[in-house]
Amino acid sequence: MATTEFNDMLLDNAGFLRPFAVNLTKDTDAANDLYQETLYKALANHEKYNAGTNIKAWLFTIMRNIFINNYRRKAKQKTIFDNTPEDYLINMKQSAVSNGAESGMRVKEIKNAIDLLPEIFKMPFLLYLDGYKYQEISEYLHEPLGTIKSRIHFARKLLKEQISRF
Repeated sequence: MATTEFNDMLLDNAGFLRPFAVNLTKDTDAANDLYQETLYKALANHEKYNAGTNIKAWLFTIMRNIFINNYRRKAKQKTIFDNTPEDYLINMKQSAVSNGAESGMRVKEIKNAIDLLPEIFKMPFLLYLDGYKYQEISEYLHEPLGTIKSRIHFARKLLKEQISRF
């Protein structure tokens, strides 16, 4: 297929790409960028288009792949822009310094709330908290699986009520 024929066919079928780009990005500026990049890739790779096949489907596929690749690239970077005039990049992986005293008090409150649980709920919950599976707890305590699940559920419910009071 000649380049001029391909260009004409591309221009005739490019109009439907804009709504698709807006639907993918939910942002008109990003949609315009995606639209332009799709047309650029289509023109750059016109020799890969097989004459007689559905050009709309081919263009949709190019746009979808560009969108997915950009999304994955942004997810890997995990950086955000600071909206100050300097536009510093802030790395999301940097951790903030936590208040050890406050978190220590919170842990004490949670431990106290667990200690206040009735024994029938406390033992299954502590085993679950230690990482044991429901089935393992059931076998260890010689109780039916449903009973263990119920007791852990009620223990969570009681803890939630007690901790929300603090």
